[in-house]
Amino acid sequence: MSVWGEVVVGLVILVGIAGIIVPILPGVILIFAAIAVWAFMTGGATAWTVFAIATVALVISGVVKYTWPGRRMREAGVSNKALLIGAILGVIGFFVIPIVGLFIGFVLGVYLAELYRLKTNELAWPATVHALKGVGLSMLVELFGALIASGVWLTGAILA
Repeated sequence: MSVWGEVVVGLVILVGIAGIIVPILPGVILIFAAIAVWAFMTGGATAWTVFAIATVALVISGVVKYTWPGRRMREAGVSNKALLIGAILGVIGFFVIPIVGLFIGFVLGVYLAELYRLKTNELAWPATVHALKGVGLSMLVELFGALIASGVWLTGAILA
């Protein structure tokens, strides 16, 4: 693969990382696809080993992303219905108030759902904070996996 091809792959990986931090783009899919294209175009044992290691890092972070924070939120008493309502209002908020509306809508949705379920602010707000911590933890786990995959690709690109 040419230097310009590797630069394009690197830029797509950076866009993927940005998509994890600001969930507008499918970050992990972009990173996976960029490394897959690089491995296919580069060929050789090093490229395919890099692709395999990056894939394992992305898959493991994806599994942990959905299991670990979800378990912590269940232990804190956050309902799945509140998370669903938060996600729906987050998407609506994204279109009403670009970018920040996603966050505002999610918080508002979780809070209102928990307030309806628990009947008091003293119980609803801590549940909302736990949901936010869970979402933040989920993003950090996904980002960690993406950074490992990106680092493996960069090392492979230098060596190949």
